[in-house]
Amino acid sequence: MSIKQNRILIFGAGVIGSAYAIKFIEAGIDVTLFARSNRFKTLQENGLQYNEKGAVKSIKVNVIDTLENDDVYDFIFVTVRYDRSESALLALKDNQSQNIVTMISNSIGFSSWLDIVGDRLLPAFPGVGGQIKDGILYARFPPKVLMAAVFGEISGLVTERAENLAKLFKTAKLPYAVNKDMKSYLITHSVSDIAMLSILMDEKTARTRKTAHKITFTLKTYLRAIQKAGVAINPFAYKIMLRCPNLILDLFFMIWLRTKMVKDMMLPDYANSANNEIMQLNNDLLKFLSQNDVRP
Repeated sequence: MSIKQNRILIFGAGVIGSAYAIKFIEAGIDVTLFARSNRFKTLQENGLQYNEKGAVKSIKVNVIDTLENDDVYDFIFVTVRYDRSESALLALKDNQSQNIVTMISNSIGFSSWLDIVGDRLLPAFPGVGGQIKDGILYARFPPKVLMAAVFGEISGLVTERAENLAKLFKTAKLPYAVNKDMKSYLITHSVSDIAMLSILMDEKTARTRKTAHKITFTLKTYLRAIQKAGVAINPFAYKIMLRCPNLILDLFFMIWLRTKMVKDMMLPDYANSANNEIMQLNNDLLKFLSQNDVRP
């Protein structure tokens, strides 16, 4: 299957979906973006607007707000928050596309998702961040050593569709990695998100040393808990964090708390929506641990 023949639907026009849409379109890939309400109207009227080195640019994108069951794509990327994941997958349940790539955090495993879309599911984790302000995307594509898109089959096998997905990322010059244990990878990352992003709920203490230590304590407590529940710490960097002295981790998180990225995340629009995701990730993680007779 030629890369140029791939037809891609990105279900979700937030930061992640918009950022990948730009990269895929620039690479000559046939991309459709699914959006709703005001975001749909904005994309129709203005194209996909984004900031590049201080200048606002726009790229034309095919955008839809209704998906027919027989509107078939080679890959559907689902780029919504975790708290909206099941409703998004239910919207795709009867569509005939065979490969659904969920670029979504996950703290409990894939049972509920598999019940909806079956073996079409290909779990992934995005390698991009940023903000949308006044309809304009401000994307962050960190170096691969810091963040890359990660995907892999639930079975751990390297399949033809996983190889085709890798070709898409190569064509778009996007960093990626294949992981053979996506359940462990996503649960480990959910622990990190819960520990680090829960600070968005309390703006007053967000930049204090006490907050940095709270992140360290929560991160280590949950990492040990998921280990007891039989989850491998994945990726390896979190094993290093688990063994790292608290004082050093506290210093690291104090520095992180003072970055522009955290300042942007404290903005109300981002913080409010992120809080909903973090709360559900945390609640589901606690359920998962309870099912495995583990208390953090």
